[in-house]
Amino acid sequence: MGLVDSQDNFDKTAFIHLRIPQSQPTLMSQAHLPTTGALTGVLEALAFFRDPSFAQRRFQTHGDVFETCLLGQRIVFIQGDQPIADLLAQTGCLEGWWPQSVRLLLGSRSLANRNGDGHKARRRVVGQLFSSAALRRYTPEISVLVQKLVDELLNSTSPQPLSPLLRRFAFSVIANVVLGLDDRNRDELFADFEIWTKALFSIPISIPGTPFTHAMNARTRLLSRLKQVLAEDTPMKGGLDLIRGGVDEVGIPLDDEDLAEQLLLLLFAGYETTASSLSCLFRALLMNPTVNTWLLEELDAQSEQEDRDRSLPRLDATVLEVMRLTPPVGGFFRRTKASVMLAGLEVPAGRVIQVVLTPSSPCDDSDFADFRPQRHLDESFDQTLLPFGGGERVCLGKALADLEIRLMALGVLKNVDLHLHPNQDLSLQQIPSPTPRDGLVVAANKKSK
Repeated sequence: MGLVDSQDNFDKTAFIHLRIPQSQPTLMSQAHLPTTGALTGVLEALAFFRDPSFAQRRFQTHGDVFETCLLGQRIVFIQGDQPIADLLAQTGCLEGWWPQSVRLLLGSRSLANRNGDGHKARRRVVGQLFSSAALRRYTPEISVLVQKLVDELLNSTSPQPLSPLLRRFAFSVIANVVLGLDDRNRDELFADFEIWTKALFSIPISIPGTPFTHAMNARTRLLSRLKQVLAEDTPMKGGLDLIRGGVDEVGIPLDDEDLAEQLLLLLFAGYETTASSLSCLFRALLMNPTVNTWLLEELDAQSEQEDRDRSLPRLDATVLEVMRLTPPVGGFFRRTKASVMLAGLEVPAGRVIQVVLTPSSPCDDSDFADFRPQRHLDESFDQTLLPFGGGERVCLGKALADLEIRLMALGVLKNVDLHLHPNQDLSLQQIPSPTPRDGLVVAANKKSK
């Protein structure tokens, strides 16, 4: 889920293959927009939260574009190359949209909940934290955190779950390195942030004891701590100095209330997608030892410093293949400001559109479901991947995620032999982002040079 300006995790095995359109959206004779016939949407909403195949079952019945109702909200679900390509070609007719649970947990000031000039102004401010110059500033400190994780693995006397270590690493990068927080503030934020994250896509009922209520309380504590950091008189660490003094759409400096909500979004954008991608990368390599050996042939040929600075086509292809099969973002939302045409079907103004990123294979290749990174090098794969979402609201944390994945892959694969512990569930839970259910339990040994 980083934060793309919309995220969906309801298609449980989603990955996306798109050819980005070179022309205007498909124009053909208008056809009737298929609908499930739901009126109040109560039963549809119950099915939506309970059934991981909710969208796929209806796509099979109604086609790649259909309308339904969820608790009174008319919503159009789409999948497939042509409808999504048409949508991305009509961004001027669209705006961002989130379910109510996400809107409330992010806050009204958050750039994810803004459109137009307000969104653009805050995206410029927060985007400075992910610039090329900022990433160069972060690299040495991220490398130190990678080494700490390697040492923790090697010092362990028993198998341990790798995914929680990767999640804490990713959070440390965004909290310690990017935001410059100390370890105490980081640990306090992490505990509340995990509570907050789990309820992003939930039923927003404020009843004591519900996940949403716990998340709203955690949000209050998170914002309080972030505002305390912003109010400190000491020089700002990490990248906070890059956003201090940022201005809104009319040139007025953002106050601490506004900046705190942007930082809350930033924590998610720079953390969740990275943690998911790292877990899925090591899961794929451990489940496919032949690919792991093929990748190590490239990594072992050079020193780690050389690897950081040079092209690593096999590593890049492996990461792409992980993104193809288990993207950290399973889809996104938009709302129509004017009617749009999607694969010949007119979607009226004022409709929410849920983009569902689904498996597809135009040629039905026999190995399409296989983990084969070589397809990205031998020119047998010519489609466009959008693992971090698409359009002008693409995930803010993408560049940071790419850097962390590269440094972590180099640090672990060149120094540690990992082995899967037997009898564990390697399937993926999908919310808020794909993660191995049992935590990817591994035994670690120092790699012989």
